[in-house]
Amino acid sequence: MQYSDSLPAHNAESLLVHFRRVERLKEQATEFKSVYLNPRQLCDLEMLLNRAFYPLEGYMCRADYESVLADMALADGTLWPLPICLGVTEEFAATLTPGEGIAVRDSEGFMLAVLTVSDVWKPDLAAETFAIFGEDGDHSVAGCNCDLEDPWYVGGRVEGIAFPQRYDFTDIRMTPAEVQRFFVQKGWRKVVAVQASRPLHKADRAMLEEIALEEGASLLLSPLLSPSMYSSVDHFVLVRSFQQFSDTFPRNLAKLNLSPWFQRSMGPKGALLRAIVNKNYGCTHMLVWDSGKMKPRLNALSDEYEAHIHWLSGYAETTGVIPVAEHCMSLDKATGKYVNSAEGGLCGNDHEAVVDLLVKGEPIPDWMSFPGVIRELSRKYKPRWKQGFTLFFSGLSGAGKSTLAKVLYVKLLELNHRPVTLLDGDIVRTNLSSELNFSKEHRNLNVARIGFVASEIVKNGGVAVCAPIAPYPESRRQARHMVEEYGGFIEIHVSTPLSVCEQRDRKGIYAKARAGIIKGLTGVDDPYFEPENPELRIDTSELTPNEAAHEVLMFLSDNKYI
Repeated sequence: MQYSDSLPAHNAESLLVHFRRVERLKEQATEFKSVYLNPRQLCDLEMLLNRAFYPLEGYMCRADYESVLADMALADGTLWPLPICLGVTEEFAATLTPGEGIAVRDSEGFMLAVLTVSDVWKPDLAAETFAIFGEDGDHSVAGCNCDLEDPWYVGGRVEGIAFPQRYDFTDIRMTPAEVQRFFVQKGWRKVVAVQASRPLHKADRAMLEEIALEEGASLLLSPLLSPSMYSSVDHFVLVRSFQQFSDTFPRNLAKLNLSPWFQRSMGPKGALLRAIVNKNYGCTHMLVWDSGKMKPRLNALSDEYEAHIHWLSGYAETTGVIPVAEHCMSLDKATGKYVNSAEGGLCGNDHEAVVDLLVKGEPIPDWMSFPGVIRELSRKYKPRWKQGFTLFFSGLSGAGKSTLAKVLYVKLLELNHRPVTLLDGDIVRTNLSSELNFSKEHRNLNVARIGFVASEIVKNGGVAVCAPIAPYPESRRQARHMVEEYGGFIEIHVSTPLSVCEQRDRKGIYAKARAGIIKGLTGVDDPYFEPENPELRIDTSELTPNEAAHEVLMFLSDNKYI
């Protein structure tokens, strides 16, 4: 349908429309096509709606998009370094016409906004990536953040119905307008924006206190969150550690705010966009961290990093935000305090050292971090003997995976340190994946399900003993990624040769495969890709089940899991 209703002026503080307009849009929504946003796209929509992306009033149209890539400016000449686009499939794009309304929804179908289509076009992603990164670009990165291999872009003005629903830390989620009012109430004329994707410690506090003193400014602290973290343990640990860190400052020096901005990893242009966003939040300065790629974290700041600061400084008058370089801080052993060490000494932070000590179960020195921050980090970074973990066996049918898994299941229960769950291949196929066949897609899906269940077990401090065939490396990597967010993942390749597996053939499946009765048997007419770097390899043709289980238990003991 053509969408030609007149558009009322947006609220100056957001792109949310008047409630009477909301009622009208909801009535019309039954005739709208819908687009459903992933977590990254939801962040961008919220940044549009709350005016953090001011002066944008919607997703970029083609003229703005092409101007941004060519000149780092919107079509009207306003500085803007990166595209903010909505990506859709080619099939969906083919159904759209200019003037049409699209319902913009979250993954659950809740309508957050209406986009009035102005432009629909197919971008050149290689050219977009080159414009953003130059020669070093990753062509998988696109301005739409849509994870589509071949997206089309839709541009147009947005009318907001509601902000994306957030249920966590609502007391520290302030819009740009709310933050600016806070600054006015406090009389803060200069504010340094400090965003970080890791917890901050005593060296960081000493540096920020020094910067605040030098600039005569207060601090706006914001954790940088990956959208994939919003429902993970990492998310809550990072935000709570920021809360504890913020509390170490005097009330009139620092304010904590949780914004939907996420780390775009788009180089200097990403930092320039962050400066524009920080200006919209009312900040006058912005701390620019050294990414760690620019220097070996030793001695003075590198020439490359200083050049990066100089480049950003060239836009300070336009953005209204002055970039501030990271200070190198080192511990003065005589006083037990951190001091500026620009002329030499250790540059960087203590976060990796804090995590390493927590995982080893060793005490954190008082000079390194704050008790509250350590307490929050210890919720995630537990000593290995307190973590959950997964034993993930992989190998051919008949290799001895199930037998070894059952022996270890019993022995780990006997230790009585943690709850233990057995996820044997046949058990999973019967109770979790009964509708799946043995195609590559379904085999990978079966392993992904095992990885998800194992990650939930590990998250709650338990042990998952998994014994699928898992012939493909991509699904094994996926399982590892899911589990390692919460604890240990020990991949064990049961490397028993195919000839031995066929001799055992208790189920008769190899005989049937050789006779052509069944198809797609791993090792016969479907490949098994051996793990390249498993934690253990065990050949059960050379060991009894108890001997093989002893090797696994020795590994767990040597690596402090038990």
